Amino acid sequence: MKVSGFTIIKNALKYDYPVVESIQSILPLVDEMIVCAGDSEDDTNKLIESIGSEKIRIVHSVWQKYTEGGAALAVETNKAMDAVAADADWLFYIQADEVLHEDYIPVVRAAMEKYKDDKKVDGLLFHYHHFYGSYRYIGDSRKWYSKEIRVIRNDKTIRSYRDAQGFRKINDEKLRVKLIEAWIHHYGWVKNPVFMQRKDRDFGQFWNDEKSQAAWADYIDRKGQEYDYSVIDSLEMFNGTHPAIMKKRVESESWDFRFDIKKKNFKNFKHRLLYYFEKRTGIRPFEYSNYKRI
Repeated sequence: MKVSGFTIIKNALKYDYPVVESIQSILPLVDEMIVCAGDSEDDTNKLIESIGSEKIRIVHSVWQKYTEGGAALAVETNKAMDAVAADADWLFYIQADEVLHEDYIPVVRAAMEKYKDDKKVDGLLFHYHHFYGSYRYIGDSRKWYSKEIRVIRNDKTIRSYRDAQGFRKINDEKLRVKLIEAWIHHYGWVKNPVFMQRKDRDFGQFWNDEKSQAAWADYIDRKGQEYDYSVIDSLEMFNGTHPAIMKKRVESESWDFRFDIKKKNFKNFKHRLLYYFEKRTGIRPFEYSNYKRI
């Protein structure tokens, strides 16, 4: 069985992405790791090279700016996917702010081996922990997707979808996937509030046209220099363990964000009702899913 990993990154230092930890977390599972590196304003390329793994191959790219719905991110993801080895059986996609816990490496490997020759299975579906504001809190409302595809078959008809959160086939068909008992730790909303505000401001270029970008930047600038993490509907304490590779980042958290987890800020009664129904039953009704579980 041959496995290729792939990811995209730009301005990792400027926006404080845990991309080194992200890549290292799946290196034990892959035979090669394709990193599509954009035209960064910082030393992102040197950062990737510092990992020092012979498995890593950097593909250089110039990112587009505005594309409808953030599709520029899917374009870059497809570039990375197109660079993988032709004879790979599986492709492991990891975003630059995601980390696979080492506890799940055997689970992922076993699933890839189990379904390698089962052509009915297009990919593997992972559970998610979405950290927010601090490494101590996770988002627990319907604002956050609970599952997403991160391992796909090496099939050229599979492409990155919309803003690169998931995948579909070129005929817009959803992938048929198996849910596995493995979690991805998503750290995109955990960083110093200054870095978070900077990212929020600049990333408007991928969702807004040139005219709207200026208005968006002005709107963010009027909010100040630090991101306001308090504007969130619901959080809960994280009671698990972080990946060992994240130990240094977790211990170096230097900002003070505290949230009363009893406080709920749902925008309407429907969201409140669905939240408590899920808490009581473990069922999340009407959740959007960009895949077909089989």
